Amino acid sequence: MLQVSQLVRYPINHRINQRTLEMSTSINEFKDILNSEVYIDLDKLRESSRHGVPMEVRGDVWKYLLGVNPADRSQEITSVKDKYEEYHAIEKENIEINKRVRGEVGRYQKIKNLDDTSDYTHIFENVIGAYMNHNRDVDYHPALVHLCAPFVYCIKNEYEVYYCFARLMSTLDEYNSVHKINERVANFMTLLRAVIPDLCNFFEEEEVDINEWASSWLQNLFAKELQFENLLRLWDTYFSIDDPIEFHPYVCLAVLKNTRENLEDLEQSEIRSSLLNLPLMDMEQVINQAFNIHHEILEKQISDSL
Repeated sequence: MLQVSQLVRYPINHRINQRTLEMSTSINEFKDILNSEVYIDLDKLRESSRHGVPMEVRGDVWKYLLGVNPADRSQEITSVKDKYEEYHAIEKENIEINKRVRGEVGRYQKIKNLDDTSDYTHIFENVIGAYMNHNRDVDYHPALVHLCAPFVYCIKNEYEVYYCFARLMSTLDEYNSVHKINERVANFMTLLRAVIPDLCNFFEEEEVDINEWASSWLQNLFAKELQFENLLRLWDTYFSIDDPIEFHPYVCLAVLKNTRENLEDLEQSEIRSSLLNLPLMDMEQVINQAFNIHHEILEKQISDSL
């Protein structure tokens, strides 16, 4: 890939053609992996996905990364058939839940500037309704719509949207049952004070309630706060690594580093609004910075223990 210093020597139309060529190459690489007749090379798929997945193949890639589709292609037809039948046997009707989902979907689509056709709304209602009816101990909350949205807009078949969403929710619920949110926020505060002490002091001076936004950031993997295209890019990386929830706080720190200058120009109410509806960012830069922060903290911990 060309460096920025090289790119500026070329006319703008050459830069556009270069980006188009790189994207085309990326799509072809993913298609080569996905079109394997015998076995999907998950290690290769994860390595490629860490750097972002083209929208054209994102849904298919996520299904393998989340384990919804088996890597062994000989099992795929049976697996698809079983999931299709199982999903259609689940009761989806829940008048009260559907009404609340419909309202939240409308608000979400408007805020994120997404396609608001009734077909999408119907998928949200069916998938979340099925999930709620299949998990009777789960209480409805609006974040379910935000967590479901990436699958609705990236995956073609409704039953596969359901299984990807259910897999993510199972992962989050399992983690949240062991790691209580108060403990997670407290640990994040410790990291924030160590990595960006000036910003932490600024929040205290402005009396910004960190619990108000940090709880949502940590529990919902930025599903509510990031611009939609940024969220999809971030989840490409999350689904391709072993410990995305453990890595997530470092992404939160990287996001704060990237928005720090703007935040420090705002007043309390504006800070809150900005943190709950983040601006468009260069997610490649944010993710790389998060890996660097994580590495630096681990090195310091090792050094301190010697």
